[in-house]
Amino acid sequence: MDISGIAGVIIWTEPARHAEMARFYRDIVGLQPRSDREGFINFEWGEMRLTVARHSELHGSSRDPKRIMVNLNTDRIQEVYRRLSAAGVQFSRLPEREPWGGWIATFSDPDGNTIQLMQVS
Repeated sequence: MDISGIAGVIIWTEPARHAEMARFYRDIVGLQPRSDREGFINFEWGEMRLTVARHSELHGSSRDPKRIMVNLNTDRIQEVYRRLSAAGVQFSRLPEREPWGGWIATFSDPDGNTIQLMQVS
């Protein structure tokens, strides 16, 4: 097959909101930046990247926040949930075991995009 995986995901935001979005993922969620410059912040795990970047044609919050969902892996979902809740993150779904055996917890970023914590085991 010519496609070998997903290289990354970009979350676009309007220029005026980029600093808040970068702060949320870096300081609240606790992701470690690979690259952090004006209008662009990038996080990396192996070959996978999550980027938050400004886009001049976007305005306001996500119009359909459930269309794309970013899953963030963790092996300590309860601990991460408690830390994010203490930092003011509002969860729309508390940590809950799925029928397939893993755990899911759901929240939104400052632009209204749906983000999930996922613990596979």
